[in-house]
Amino acid sequence: MAHIVLLGDSIFDNKAYVGGAPDVVEQMRSMMSGDWQATLKAVDGSIVENVNGQLERSPEDASHFIISSGGNNALMNADVLNLPANSSAEVFGVLADRVESFERNYREMLKSVAAAGKPFAVCTIYNPNFPEPSVQKAAVAALCAFNDVIIRRAILAGAPFLDLRLICNEKDDYANAIEPSSKGGRKIAAKILELVKTHDFDRKRTSVYY
Repeated sequence: MAHIVLLGDSIFDNKAYVGGAPDVVEQMRSMMSGDWQATLKAVDGSIVENVNGQLERSPEDASHFIISSGGNNALMNADVLNLPANSSAEVFGVLADRVESFERNYREMLKSVAAAGKPFAVCTIYNPNFPEPSVQKAAVAALCAFNDVIIRRAILAGAPFLDLRLICNEKDDYANAIEPSSKGGRKIAAKILELVKTHDFDRKRTSVYY
């Protein structure tokens, strides 16, 4: 039996964006055998600093934690894309400072999750789906810095991760520029279950699922 608890933001808590179609946790439940459970503790709009509160409210019989968090932290720093600057070095310097702060918060969040003593996995921030090519290119480039933090911290924690950039790779995987559609949610749900069923958490080795 597994009881998978979803922590994080609207990547999992996407019910408001799917127009009555199944959200991620409903998709997971539809794919599970009778003795498996899934619980949604992720909350739309949450940032990395909110995950500890979600963890504290999680059911005691949780067997696995899956975390998708960081996208809203990145959104809070989207002004970097339009900063007036005399050189690209200035922009990169500001971005580096913002990412350093993000890494401190992400590291502390993972410490709390690890202290719970249950297997866990994290998700990268997927690429957005902006219609304007120039905005899309800039956003994807900036997100690489945040995803670098998530991947490095997963490796250091010996945790597997889902690379949502590769899972949600079609336009109709998105309900809008930044939220998963029901189709995208189903792809995410399937990969979560694949990870939980196949990953050897006892080895404390990082694997990527996509």
